[in-house]
Amino acid sequence: MGLLGSVAAGTIGALHSYILVLEMFLWTTPRGRKAFKLTPEFAEQTKTLAANQGLYNGFLSAGLLWGLLHPNPDFARQIQLFFLGCVEVAGLYGGLTVGRRIIYVQAVPAAVSIGLVLAGF
Repeated sequence: MGLLGSVAAGTIGALHSYILVLEMFLWTTPRGRKAFKLTPEFAEQTKTLAANQGLYNGFLSAGLLWGLLHPNPDFARQIQLFFLGCVEVAGLYGGLTVGRRIIYVQAVPAAVSIGLVLAGF
């Protein structure tokens, strides 16, 4: 498996771990509200939904970590491609339904990572 593809997949996994922390634990804090441009009232009203969403981001992160650590390189590549594809779809959907910024934060890096993994870089 290529180093660049692995680094890219690992970086996206780390990003989703960070998103997990923001959504599950920091949603109502000044840092969480600033990241998602939320009012204190809206953050408080939506904290349970955000925690659920954060958990799903954690699953994406765990899957990418699994793909990096699996001892069989061919299967590890398949795992990485599956979870990067999930990130890509989630990023596109979020970009279309929530805000374009999500496309640049999630979908574009996932697409680049998919290309790197497929190319074996």
